Amino acid sequence: MTVVRPAAALTALVAVVVAVAWLLAQPLLSPSAAAVRAVADVAAVAVLGLAAVHLLDGHRFRDELMDRASTPLVAAAALWLVAELVRLLLGAAEASDVGIGRLSAHTAWEFVTLTAAGRSGVLSLLAATAIAATAMLMRPSQAVRLAAAGAAATGLTARAVTGHLAEGTLSATAVVVHALAAAVWCGVLAALALTVRSRGQWARVLPRYSRLSLVCVAVLVLGGTASAVLRLSEPAALFTTGYGRILLAKLLATAVLVALAARYRSSWVAAAAAHRVTAAQSRRRSVVELTVMVVALTLAAALTVTG
Repeated sequence: MTVVRPAAALTALVAVVVAVAWLLAQPLLSPSAAAVRAVADVAAVAVLGLAAVHLLDGHRFRDELMDRASTPLVAAAALWLVAELVRLLLGAAEASDVGIGRLSAHTAWEFVTLTAAGRSGVLSLLAATAIAATAMLMRPSQAVRLAAAGAAATGLTARAVTGHLAEGTLSATAVVVHALAAAVWCGVLAALALTVRSRGQWARVLPRYSRLSLVCVAVLVLGGTASAVLRLSEPAALFTTGYGRILLAKLLATAVLVALAARYRSSWVAAAAAHRVTAAQSRRRSVVELTVMVVALTLAAALTVTG
């Protein structure tokens, strides 16, 4: 029950946000493509956070966090793997203009070997597979988890940059920087919610996460602004195009998220550091922030598949 309820809530939230994005961009947005991309993105972000979360705690406590992260890391990597596989099949079917049920193995192979989208998808698929395998078969260690974090960042970068290289190196760089900053900000908080169980541990890790999040937000805003300026032909496109309307919704979600984070920084972080907040209260506050993060990540996923 404890696993089914969060999974059901996450699925419902992604479905609602995808529906809103479709209304904003129709007929230029495929709901199925956006939903699969959103699931893949959320899973990949969680993988990155779970692989790196132990770095926020002191050296003597890191083994405990790595052990607790093992099971959710396998689950998140497996979900990422499945979502990437489905995404590849949908992409191949769309590229060949056939239904997914009529997609041949030869056509799928040509898509994954001859197209940039296919090759980047394979790289993400391999990253998810490697992370899931090592998390299941190898004893948790800092070296293994850092390698997993690197693989997750590589997989995220490969998907984020697809299509933007054609627009120029500057555009591709802005997108990558923006995507990685968002992934660290969101993924590490998700990992904290899944692995931190005591008041004392929250007191140690939350202030460190708060300092990390400041850097992530600054980089995210700079990268996102540069990407939007390079992508949109004029400010009016925010209202006259489907891409612009989804981008505007994402900007609003991000603004809410930054405001919420600022409020928590002035209240929750200080209280947690002083041991005045229980572990359950900290987890609830992290879930509230994560809910808004999922909205922003889903809108970002919808942007990537909007024509």
